[in-house]
Amino acid sequence: MEMITPILWIVLMFAIFYFLLIRPQQKRQKQVREMQDSLQKGNEIVTIGGLHGKIHAIDEGTVVLINDEGTKLTFDRAAIREVKQNA
Repeated sequence: MEMITPILWIVLMFAIFYFLLIRPQQKRQKQVREMQDSLQKGNEIVTIGGLHGKIHAIDEGTVVLINDEGTKLTFDRAAIREVKQNA
C-alpha cells in the first residue's frame, strides 16, 4: 500500500495538469485552425499585429489584405487573429 500512494499522487498530478493546461490549449489551437481554414475573399479580419482589413486574395499559405486606403498587404494565414462579425 505504501508503494501505491506515491504512484497515485503522480497520476493525479498528471490528470490535473492535463485537464487544466493541455486540453484547453488544444481546443484553442483547433478553433484557430478552423477559423484560418474557413477564410474567404471579402472577410473583414484583424491580424495578430492589430491591422484591420478585408481579404482581397487568398491562397494556401498567404492572404492579401486591402486596408481602407486601398493598400494591399500580404500576410501569412497564421497572422490572422480573428474574422470580424459583420453587423
